[in-house]
Amino acid sequence: MNKLERQKNRQDALYLLYPQQPEEERIEYKQPAVPPAEHFGHRLFVRCHQLKLELEIEPIFACMALYNTTEKKKISENFYFDLNSEALRKMIESHVPYPDTSSLSRSCVFDITHPSADIFLVIKLEKVLQQGDMTEVAEPYMKDEKNRDRARSNAAYFCDRLGKFRMPFAWTAVSIMNIIGRASPVDMEKEAFRSDSLERKAGGVLPSYDSIRKASLDRPKSGTPEKWDGYNSEDFGLVFDNFRPVTLTVSSFYKQESDKLADDDLFKFLIEMKKPSSGLKKLKTIPGTLKLEVVPCPTEFKWGLTPELYKIDPYPDEKSRPTKEVLEFPIRDIYEPYSTYRNLLFVYPKSINFANRQGSARNIAVKVNLMQDEEERHVLTVIFGKSNCPEFSNDAYTAVTYHNKNPSFYDEIKIRLPAKLSENHHLLFTFYHVSCQRKVEMTPLETVIGYTWLPLLSANRLVTGEFCLPVSVEKPPSHYSMLHPDVQLPSMKWVDNHKGLFTIVVDAVSSIHTLDEHLDRFLSLVHNAEDNHIPAHIGNSNFEMELGKSIDGLKKAKSGPLVRFVPLILNKLLQLLVRPPVASGQAANVVHSPFEAIALIVKHLQGIRELKCDKHGRNSLLTSYIEYLCTFPQSDSIQFSPSSSAVLGPGSYATLGRPASLPVSKQQRHLSSSDPDLPSSNLGSPDNEVSNLMGSSRNQEHLSSPVRPDGSGRYPRLYGKKLVHEELALQWVVASGSAREAVLANAWFFFELIVKSMEQHLAKTDNLALPRKVRFPMQFADDINTLVSLLTKDVVERHNSIQDFSMIKGLNSNLAFFINSCLSLMDRGFVFQLVKTYLKGVVGRISGNNSTDVTTLLTLKLEFIRIICSHEHYATLNLPFNLPVTPSGPPSPSSIASSTSQTSFTSTGTLIDRGLFTELSYDFRHQHFLTGLVLSDLVTALETHLPGLHFKAINVVCNLLASHDADPRFQTPDAKARIASLYLPLIGIVADALPQLYDPNSEAKSRSGQEQSSDVTVIDRTVAMAISGSSVYTMSGDSSAPKKVNLCKEATQDLLLCFLWVLKNVDQRLLRVWWSDLSLQRLSQFLEVVYFCVSNFEYKGDRPLRQISVQMAKKSGDIKTRMEEYILGSTSARSEMMMRLKQNDPNLSSPASDVSNRLRWRKDQTQWKQPSESSEVLFRNRGDSVVDGLLAAEVGLIALDTLELIVQIVQTSDTLQSLLSFILRVLLHCLSLNQSSVVLQNMFATQRALVSKFPELIFEEDTEQCADLCLRLLRHCSSPVMDIRTHASASLYMLMRQNFEIGNNFARVKMQVTMSLSSLVGQNQTFNEEYLRKSLKTILVYAEVDTELRNTTFPEQVRDLVFNLHMILSDTIKMKEFQEDPEMLLDLMYRIAKGYQNSPDLRLTWLHNMAAKHNERNNYAEAAQCLVHAAGLVAEYLNMLEDKPHLPIGCVSLQHVSRNVLEESAVSEDVVSPDEEGICTGKYFSESGLVGLLEQAVSSFNMAGMFEAVNSVYKVLIPIYEHNRDFKKLSSIHGKLQDAFQNIVKQEGKRVFGTYFRVGFYGSRFGDLDGQEFIYKEPAITKLPEISHRLESFYSAKFGQEVVEIIKDSNTVEKEHLNQEKACIQMTYVEPYFDLYEQRDRVTFFEKNYDIKRFMYATPFTLDGRAHGDLSEQYKRKTVLTTCHVFPYVKTRLSVVGREQLILSPIEVAIEDIQKKTKELGLALFQEPPDAKMLQMVLQGCIGTTVNQGPVEVALVFLQPLIDGELPSKHHNKLRSCFKDFLKKCGDALHKNKTLIGADQKEYQRELERNYQQIKQQLAPLISSTIHTSTIKRKHKRDKKLQGFDYSET
Repeated sequence: MNKLERQKNRQDALYLLYPQQPEEERIEYKQPAVPPAEHFGHRLFVRCHQLKLELEIEPIFACMALYNTTEKKKISENFYFDLNSEALRKMIESHVPYPDTSSLSRSCVFDITHPSADIFLVIKLEKVLQQGDMTEVAEPYMKDEKNRDRARSNAAYFCDRLGKFRMPFAWTAVSIMNIIGRASPVDMEKEAFRSDSLERKAGGVLPSYDSIRKASLDRPKSGTPEKWDGYNSEDFGLVFDNFRPVTLTVSSFYKQESDKLADDDLFKFLIEMKKPSSGLKKLKTIPGTLKLEVVPCPTEFKWGLTPELYKIDPYPDEKSRPTKEVLEFPIRDIYEPYSTYRNLLFVYPKSINFANRQGSARNIAVKVNLMQDEEERHVLTVIFGKSNCPEFSNDAYTAVTYHNKNPSFYDEIKIRLPAKLSENHHLLFTFYHVSCQRKVEMTPLETVIGYTWLPLLSANRLVTGEFCLPVSVEKPPSHYSMLHPDVQLPSMKWVDNHKGLFTIVVDAVSSIHTLDEHLDRFLSLVHNAEDNHIPAHIGNSNFEMELGKSIDGLKKAKSGPLVRFVPLILNKLLQLLVRPPVASGQAANVVHSPFEAIALIVKHLQGIRELKCDKHGRNSLLTSYIEYLCTFPQSDSIQFSPSSSAVLGPGSYATLGRPASLPVSKQQRHLSSSDPDLPSSNLGSPDNEVSNLMGSSRNQEHLSSPVRPDGSGRYPRLYGKKLVHEELALQWVVASGSAREAVLANAWFFFELIVKSMEQHLAKTDNLALPRKVRFPMQFADDINTLVSLLTKDVVERHNSIQDFSMIKGLNSNLAFFINSCLSLMDRGFVFQLVKTYLKGVVGRISGNNSTDVTTLLTLKLEFIRIICSHEHYATLNLPFNLPVTPSGPPSPSSIASSTSQTSFTSTGTLIDRGLFTELSYDFRHQHFLTGLVLSDLVTALETHLPGLHFKAINVVCNLLASHDADPRFQTPDAKARIASLYLPLIGIVADALPQLYDPNSEAKSRSGQEQSSDVTVIDRTVAMAISGSSVYTMSGDSSAPKKVNLCKEATQDLLLCFLWVLKNVDQRLLRVWWSDLSLQRLSQFLEVVYFCVSNFEYKGDRPLRQISVQMAKKSGDIKTRMEEYILGSTSARSEMMMRLKQNDPNLSSPASDVSNRLRWRKDQTQWKQPSESSEVLFRNRGDSVVDGLLAAEVGLIALDTLELIVQIVQTSDTLQSLLSFILRVLLHCLSLNQSSVVLQNMFATQRALVSKFPELIFEEDTEQCADLCLRLLRHCSSPVMDIRTHASASLYMLMRQNFEIGNNFARVKMQVTMSLSSLVGQNQTFNEEYLRKSLKTILVYAEVDTELRNTTFPEQVRDLVFNLHMILSDTIKMKEFQEDPEMLLDLMYRIAKGYQNSPDLRLTWLHNMAAKHNERNNYAEAAQCLVHAAGLVAEYLNMLEDKPHLPIGCVSLQHVSRNVLEESAVSEDVVSPDEEGICTGKYFSESGLVGLLEQAVSSFNMAGMFEAVNSVYKVLIPIYEHNRDFKKLSSIHGKLQDAFQNIVKQEGKRVFGTYFRVGFYGSRFGDLDGQEFIYKEPAITKLPEISHRLESFYSAKFGQEVVEIIKDSNTVEKEHLNQEKACIQMTYVEPYFDLYEQRDRVTFFEKNYDIKRFMYATPFTLDGRAHGDLSEQYKRKTVLTTCHVFPYVKTRLSVVGREQLILSPIEVAIEDIQKKTKELGLALFQEPPDAKMLQMVLQGCIGTTVNQGPVEVALVFLQPLIDGELPSKHHNKLRSCFKDFLKKCGDALHKNKTLIGADQKEYQRELERNYQQIKQQLAPLISSTIHTSTIKRKHKRDKKLQGFDYSET
């Protein structure tokens, strides 16, 4: 029944409640390749709303572009827009054939890959060409002239006549950061991600115009905001992506200067704009208005056009104005391959110099044409239009500068290049003089004044760059396009003697032309080979050499072009690798060159910083290439059959069968074998070919192999039929030198390439349907085997090289990934042999090496195994057997390399009987190969002293179990049970690791293994040998072996969760059968592990998020990037846009989506998947209290399942009965922890069942468990949850009832319940007393309605118990009242403990409570006293029970520790009998309990710094240990004594104990305290104001601030003069006081501060009532107070029981002052080491110039009368003696100070010496001994005279 209750609402997946491992730990996870996509930078959406000049008389044409002033580069193409009214456009309609929709655009999107604060948006204005220079033309726009009609008529005339020509007019510019900086919050981290901005971005639509924030700029403000200083590109990117929309209004434009048209001039202006005082104020401006709207570009916008004017989906209709994407010209190369077709040419005419040309050549316009040939009909219509015109035209004209023979140009001419260029394609430039004059007889509008041209191809390469071309006066002759204009044709007439006059810049953005000579040459030669057309200038004989040179030249290619064309380059190299070209009937011997070139290219790409790499070093560009862009040479598909293919030979792995042939993905490769689908080649006879390549007759085989004809003519003479994966493996094996190093450094690329080729080969040849053994030829398998051996050797031999370690680490992981992939493709027996090859190499090195580098090898091995075991069919590969307690199914296949046994142990008897598969035996590892490796490595790692290895080994197991939990294939209980059976040895492994586990309740085990491993880094040879031997699990038990290192908390939790997972999921019947045969010791270990489980997973409640392992924050990215990802999501706006495009266009979506539904096991459903939406809530940090609570509850229920299972086993065995006590201990521990309500109810049910079945366990055996059980039940009886209280009350009542039924009373339970409640009351003030009373009432009700015991004394006894408990609760109420008054609280606890003088158990409990309270307040000395008193109480009981010589004779033996302990001897045998039932039954009333109390006291004394008391306590303990022959403990004690004595020496003069104060309470409000005085012991160095403030604050809060009054003086208080309504407190600092005889005995500082009960304070006064007076009037009253006990005591305040006063006369006060100064001098004088500063401070206080009159005045006041004849008293003599000692000490101090000072203090020393001499001279006559003699003589003479006087004469 209990079991059924526990199964309700259980968590199915344990690891869903546990935090995921950090990303850096999940080495088996590889980032998926990113699909190729078009590059987008940070995008700005700009819409032009208005362009209007104040004078509107003609159309104005505008364009805008972005410029970077730092790089001095234009970073975008021009965007042309037309905002003229319809009337203005009609003025030039005769010159515009028609406007295409694409040219009507008024909005655009700019891309900025490298944002910065130096980017400007430049707007240029042009107008129709007219007569006059720019100043004349602009004059009407700048001045309010009266003759505007004339200007309007001129405009109309020139628009009609010169409408197709333009002239520069005006410009303006704005800083992009000035635009968006005004709309972006200053604090990016707080406000850059505002919700309104994010919602807008995510919404995908532009905001309405009204919602846009408007910003007006009369002129672009100069100066860059200081807030951008220090920002990097990422910071600017956040601003660019997250600013609020802004509308920019420009109110004026700069007039364009005719001599400032060049870009260099523009950059000077832009730089000036950034300066605070801009020099642009000198420029003339044209008033007008330009309104632009700037917003972050949405992820999707309608009516979009690419830079090539292709439509972007969605494009709803043809009626709306489109938005153009503006092509970016990045300042640096963007390292991304082309993913779209782009073939654009940009022509920038810069200048023409016709100064020396004869004739009219002033208004110069340049017409540009792209010619396919030389005739006019060959003009291509490929030049992009500007605005409000056809989108393509066949010519373009530059703007005209009026009357300038040497003009500059700023025009940008954009041309769409044909896909294929010939040698005849060229640019033709025609120069015109345009007539602007208004004459009656019309002159020709255009006059040709010159020609020039530029061929587009040179040596089959597109020409780009800057050119200075000569200009021909005449039209070029025929066939001119074949030559460059630099060639001077004899029949042509050139301007200025063929000099270069026309400067142009040609640039290209092309996915067709590489723009790199090395790439062009290579691709050209490969193309020639494909077409079988070898150029004549190369010839067949030289073709192989030239091709080899071109391949070698690839490493010289520039990074930018190489990256952009890397897919094409690599594909061509792979083609050459397996299909070398044939020239003159012979194959070109270039096989090695392509392989080496691939290696070097990959190495080059890996070195580019801008290309991101994952944690495995996999380059994102290359992973995308392999996944999506890699193509292999085509070949005919053939079918393999077992008879025609080579097999792998005997001894292979007997596979589990082959998977069905499944549809596969063309673009995404999974780890499954059911996914390859790319072209593969015809095998032919690959075995022979590879063997011939390896042998001496390789060349002949190449020559004799047939050449495949191809009807298409594409590959007419490509040689051979080799496969890419075979050739790559072969070339890797034979590679050497730098090529091999490059391959090793980037092994992942070649491994993945090989796997890709293998997959495609299997898919294309349909070999997936064949058995695995015959899928690949033997020669390829041999090459793979050789390759693995060579790479293993590299790992083993080079792992300890510092410079190679990173490479070797990557090689190790990549080799594991490759073998993992081979498990899906090749024969698994063969693949397991590869694993064994690796392990053999690594283990061999470990076994023969005892150095520190073994650690690295073990780490590499663990990572290797982890990756191998991450295979999706890991469970199947391990051959999980059927459970022995269930009917067996068909026999599983044979194990690895097993040629003799063909069946598994499933049907021939149980596994448990044979004992083969519950321990990590040879048979287990033979049957379950991979699991055996994992568990063997775990055992080995736990034997080491390296916490890092512990983590890694445990994480491997954790990761596997977590993957099983998340795997949808294993969700049924039967499947999980079979999987869990694979990990049965893990239970024993964890049990063996018990000494290493972290115990949250023990300080000794709380230290992390890292602390202990700092000086232990070498692995023992025994451990190393165990790795390779068959006895991995049975490590040597030599006691001399070093102690195992404790696991840290996180590692322990990970390991214990693995243990719990197995217990939860394995079949309980299997466990019962197995555990029934185990020994008592083994089962005890399992119970101990359960104990650790519930301890480590205790629910802690709400708490801050915790770090999960070493450094997770450390390796995380920049905070701004992480914040952006968190708020914006893991995908950016650009990728979201592309995803939407793909969703809308089925042709763009990945074919993988069509196939994924047909795969048997999809990757997103196995252990590699990311958490689904439903499970994401559970995968959180450990700080998630909800998930922690669920995990703790599940752990508790698993623990209960295990406990009840062991109880069932114990019931069937007589030899295991002693386990019951251990089971109860674990259960009690569970009850003591924080548990959920459901778990507690199940625990109570288990507890009641256990006590009911085994009552003797509680009542006849160890009473400690009875006490613990009562304490736990009482604590839960005070729970605020009713269900918990009900169950706890029922359990407590059942406990009483069963105890009564055994002996007709329940004295034991009664005593234990009373003690437990006392303990709760004293130590836990948070429990609810009201709830506990309710529970007690419930127990009374149970007793009243219990019909079976109604007629017995049981109900009466229950009532008595409940009454006593209520009395204790009443004390609780009082204690809560004084919770904030620690002294009063301890006084109350002390009185309660005193009240239990006749009940040792309860008194001991309250002493413990007091010790706990003192520990909370760090009063360790008082806590130690409580423990010593408790030990005295126990010693008295033990002495009454039996007088043993080695035990203390009651409290007397402890009086040398504290005199107070004698009060514990008040109990006598006639009051308390130890034989009485329920008396002295606690765990402390024993010899071990006494020892425990004294050991705790030692610990507290140590913490209090009272090391002398430690020695006193050990004097009692040592005889006990000597009697028990516990030499180990004696050794430890003497070591601790040594430490204590050393501390006494080291801390001499540095220890500070308590500070004491006298506190008196006066006033009726204090109640019993009224008129009482106490001595308070406060922490060291507590000042009087501190305790005064504390007490005043406390009592002010209690009585009211106006009631409390502090008495400032220390005089005797007269109560009758005080206001009784006031609460008066008097506080005085007091010092320990000793009589002279005591001072002789108390020598050390400790002795003067221990066992003290007399204290003194002094009060100055005069006889007339004043506190202070002259020296001769100053008296002092010393008050000595005596306390009731000695300090330290079990309390921190003791009442004053005695008072005496001493009065010092003025001369006695003076003597005391001089003695005090002398003592200070002596301490400073003899201090070691000498302290010059302290010595000088004391000297200055004695003989300094400001104080030297003090001693002299004292001497004059009290010794001057002696000179006057007064007889000296004993006080005079003592004062003179004190002065002599004082002067001597001063002299000695001066002498010592002289030896300590430096040269800089010599003057100071001389000053002190002068003061000393002065004081000495003044005191000399006063303290001289002659004074005494002369005084006596004078007195004697006077007496004689008096005696000789004759009175009778009178």
